[in-house]
Amino acid sequence: MSETNTDPQSLLQQRQALLPTLFSGGVSLGACDPQDQPPAPFAEEAACLSPTAVDKRRREFAAGRAAAHQAMRASGREPCPILVGPKRAPLWPRGVVGTISHTRSFACAALASALSHRGIGLDVEEDTPLSRDLWPSIASEAEQAWMRQQDDPGQAGKLLFSAKEAAYKAQYCASARYFGFDGMDLRFDMAKGRFTAQFTADQLPFHAGDTLKGRFAIAAGVILTAVEIPNHEPCA
Repeated sequence: MSETNTDPQSLLQQRQALLPTLFSGGVSLGACDPQDQPPAPFAEEAACLSPTAVDKRRREFAAGRAAAHQAMRASGREPCPILVGPKRAPLWPRGVVGTISHTRSFACAALASALSHRGIGLDVEEDTPLSRDLWPSIASEAEQAWMRQQDDPGQAGKLLFSAKEAAYKAQYCASARYFGFDGMDLRFDMAKGRFTAQFTADQLPFHAGDTLKGRFAIAAGVILTAVEIPNHEPCA
């Protein structure tokens, strides 16, 4: 488990500093602390929440939208409402692909032009162990064997979960398809902070055997994973 500085502002800065290491150029980023009175979302965004949503959910949602608005400003765009689609995915402005993720203590967002990227995915999880009871629901036998071989199997499980989330978000930008955790097989290069996600079945426009490339960082109390699908780079 990663060591953390308990000062909230310092912790936010440490986590923000991790985000650029996960992406190439041309990706705009934003971050916010849900526990530090995040800015109120646009009224249209707030209307996407259930009237019975608890305070934690409202804070995380607001922080995620605040991070997305930061990313839009960083890209030279004027922030606008990011609504929720029928499958709960964020609805980005035309010409943009983007991604939002949040936990109780950190929210982040990334976006890129659709001219340069087919998809982009970002996920953040608290750096806490994933219970072994959940392993069969997210991991293949080969992936579970890899997790058991790691120094911290519980952390490896959370990393695998996060990486699959990031890969699914990225491919959804192009396919608009959801599928189970068995839809991709992951392989990690722990020394380089890289992973690959290989499709196990066709999810058009992707085909079985196509591979997406991802990066990860574990520090400051969180696990961050990201996947980019550049237009100029075919899925290997």
